[in-house]
Amino acid sequence: MASPTAAPLPDTPKELIKQGAEALVYKTTYLLPTIPALLKLRPRKPYRHPALDLRLTKHRCLSEARLLVRARSLGIPVPAVYFVDEARGEIFMEWIEGSSVRDILDQLLASEGGEAAVDRIMVRMGEAVGKLHAADIVHGDLTTSNVMVRTSRRKGLLGGAGEQENVDVGQAEGELLLIDLGLGSVSTAEEDKAVDLYVLERAFLSTHPRAERLFGDVLEAYQRSYKGSKPVMRRLQDVRMRGRKRSMIG
Repeated sequence: MASPTAAPLPDTPKELIKQGAEALVYKTTYLLPTIPALLKLRPRKPYRHPALDLRLTKHRCLSEARLLVRARSLGIPVPAVYFVDEARGEIFMEWIEGSSVRDILDQLLASEGGEAAVDRIMVRMGEAVGKLHAADIVHGDLTTSNVMVRTSRRKGLLGGAGEQENVDVGQAEGELLLIDLGLGSVSTAEEDKAVDLYVLERAFLSTHPRAERLFGDVLEAYQRSYKGSKPVMRRLQDVRMRGRKRSMIG
């Protein structure tokens, strides 16, 4: 894992933006105050034995960072990794200026011409997930909250405050990125990839009922971008059946 020669300063200001069961997510800066960054921190768990906690933290931190680096090297749209301190459970990565698909989807559907814009987002989402699975990377928590639409980007890592390149194409046309691979893994199993798709489908059904029919666009684009998708799609039908049975049983 390549990393800069100097670690970020420990007193860098941080703003907590998300608190999950396994990690805290902050908006901060990297190397210079003008370079925004995202810090993902896995805090110590006092209920675990210290040696076990350190081992698990290191493993999960390095695993996520390696998945991001692998995905990015293959042209899959994910944030860049800046710095990793596995002992402290920290990953500094690229800050994505934009909104999650979950936050903008209903807004777009309610606007004039919004369905066409959403359709384009669905296609790009399917292509991104197809590339991910073609690389045998499983996301593990594929929801519309973990897909970002970038609306502006920095020209370079060390660019000054005035070197922010505005994409200025609106939420519907910005670059789409997959984020939060904390539960991700490397897997060739069709079952794992089918479960990824099923989780995303359920996210649409539960949070975006008006976009349910558009999920077909995601699957069509997925199949076009992933040549090995046929057995995954067959397995998806089995996963759906199991999911329905669990729902009926309760």
